[in-house]
Amino acid sequence: MGFGNGLQNKRVVILGGSSGIGFAVAEQAASRGAKVVIASSSAERVQKAIESVGGEAEGHAVDVSDERAVATFFTKLGAFDHLVFTAGDSLHLHDLASTDLKQARGAFELRYWAALATVKYGSPYIRKGGSIVLTTGIAGQRPQKGWVIAASVCGTIEALTRALAVELAPIRVNAVSPGVVRTNLWQSMSAVEREQLYESVGNSLPVGRVGEPHDIAQAYLFLMQEGFATGQTVVVDGGTVLV
Repeated sequence: MGFGNGLQNKRVVILGGSSGIGFAVAEQAASRGAKVVIASSSAERVQKAIESVGGEAEGHAVDVSDERAVATFFTKLGAFDHLVFTAGDSLHLHDLASTDLKQARGAFELRYWAALATVKYGSPYIRKGGSIVLTTGIAGQRPQKGWVIAASVCGTIEALTRALAVELAPIRVNAVSPGVVRTNLWQSMSAVEREQLYESVGNSLPVGRVGEPHDIAQAYLFLMQEGFATGQTVVVDGGTVLV
């Protein structure tokens, strides 16, 4: 019943896997018997992550914004089963008038172009029955004032997910769309501002709190194992779109 072979002995590659949601995916996949490969820009963080995950976890420092580095990484890596992309830097939210367009392009560089490069060079190595899970965010469906760039990126990733599901079939391609989650996404804020954000958002939600990385990670594991879902964006937002 359910998930067939699950993740036992499956090789799961996670770009952005050294912290936040990606790290939670690595932990949960490893706990279900997967062979986890963590890739991130910081060698030090990668090392800490694989020590923490333990087991057969392996790690690589990769600059996901460098197309050649991404291509080389996959060539050396060889065959695997599931590809997860959670890489992203901290969010900078500004109203349009004060938006630095160069910085805005940087957001697309990491969240869209790096994801595209990852899929371009990674997908040829995905084994039969394998999948890709990308990361978007609730801003695309429920933008607030000041979220023009964040919403644009998220909407782009949702469209990309659908297009890739058609283009790369029978590889399944899906995305997870988190609401506000306690991760270093918000590190550009002061600690006090951050806690105020978590509290005010949490109190406004039907579930009464903001998300934790382990909440969101379960959606990635579901999509890796659910062999009949493709082109979908799974929203895990505590009810953000309802209020």
